[in-house]
This record gives sequence, C-alpha cells and structure tokens, in this order.
Amino acid sequence: MQIDLTGRRALVTGGGSGIGAAIARALGERGADVAVHYASSADGAGEVVAELVASGRRAIALGGDLTNSADAAATVAAATDFLGGLDIVVNNAGHLIGRAAVSEMSDEHWHRVIDVNLSSTFYVSRAALPHLAASDAGRVIVMSSLAAENGGGAGSVAYAASKAAIVGFTRALAKEVAGDGVTVNALAPGFIADTAFHNTFTPTAAQQYIVAGIPLGRAGTVDDVAGVTLFLASDLSSYVTGQVIDINGGTNFR
Repeated sequence: MQIDLTGRRALVTGGGSGIGAAIARALGERGADVAVHYASSADGAGEVVAELVASGRRAIALGGDLTNSADAAATVAAATDFLGGLDIVVNNAGHLIGRAAVSEMSDEHWHRVIDVNLSSTFYVSRAALPHLAASDAGRVIVMSSLAAENGGGAGSVAYAASKAAIVGFTRALAKEVAGDGVTVNALAPGFIADTAFHNTFTPTAAQQYIVAGIPLGRAGTVDDVAGVTLFLASDLSSYVTGQVIDINGGTNFR
C-alpha cells in the first residue's frame, strides 16, 4: 500500500530544522501542501519551503511565537488561508530550554518549558480543530518524548513533565473529537541524532553512551520520526486514535 497525501493540507510547527523539517519534507514528497512554521529558524524554514515549491507543492513559511495564544491562532489562520483549508496538524514545536534541577529551577524556567511544549500544542490544536472537523481526514499529531516515560536526563524535570502531559492531552482530545472524524495521536521519539536538541544539551560522551545501550544498535534519525508521521497522517491510520507511538529502537517499552 502506498501513502498518498495528494491534495492534503498540512501545518507543521517547528518545521525549520531537525525533526520538523524532515516531517515537512516527507509530507510534501507524498503530495501534501505544507505550511512550515518557525520560531527562530527562518532560514531553515525558507529552505524547506523552497524545496517543496520546486517539487510542485504549495508551501509557505510562517513565523510566530506559539506560546502566545493570539500568535498561535494567527499562524493557524494564515496556514488555512494559504492552503484553502487544513487536514493535518503536526505539533512538533518544543524545546528543553535548559537543564535545571528542581531545587534550583526558577518559576520562569518552569513556565517557559511548559508553555513551549504543552501550551503551544493546546493553542495550535484549539485553533485548528474547526478546520480539521471540516476535513474528510482530520489529523492531529503531537510530539511527546521518551522522557515522558523514563524522566529524561539530569535537569529535565520540567521537560519530562510537559511531555508526559502531552500523553494525557492526546488521549483526552482523541475522545473529544472522535465524533468529528478527527484522529489525535502522539509520537514519542527516543535518541534522535544530529538534532539541535542533543547537539546543544547532550555532551558527545553521553550521546555515545546512550547509543551503545539502544537494542537496535544505532541512533534514531529524523527520517525515522518522519516515517511514522506519514503513517499517522495517511488513510492507513484512519482507525488509529489516542495512541502514543514510541520511536526509540527498543530502548523502552510502554
């Protein structure tokens, strides 16, 4: 069976680099038109859009602070206006911000991490739901993490908590919108190499140690995550909702 997303209209948040960029490219390769949101990776988002347009897709780069509900709503509105509707929303935007022990964590740090991972997902999903309900194949895909299951590395309590909350959000929203024919599922990546996340926050020696413990014997790639996203965005997953799919090479089992 082939994954064909021709005519589908997608919004990918945090699509200017890393996993988000790979997802945006993969959706376009399967025929979808894509709005690529970015917060700080304007150049990266522009490159992704240029590639998609060159391949015959309609694509646009949209900047915005998704921790602000008005910005999130405006981003969804701009994507919908440009694409003529919305079928797929991939809530990929997120960040560790920095490592901080609870005993030393400021209120500001806690709220920043919760907002960038959880609040942004809520704001975007809320704004997108009326459009997805009008689609024949509405899909909400959100980004959790292995950290939601194992607590993550040192200093990532706020991040792990936000990603665990995403799991509850996914399951509750899936029930809420099932009557509209909209599915809601989450991805939980483990160690994905060559991303700004780990290159910034995980020392090289720690990365090597993590990879050595992965049963499949290698680090994950951004394309590993994009591939599962394609499944969830396609008709192949039309009876799958409220699920969290681990992408971790066997590191952890739900």
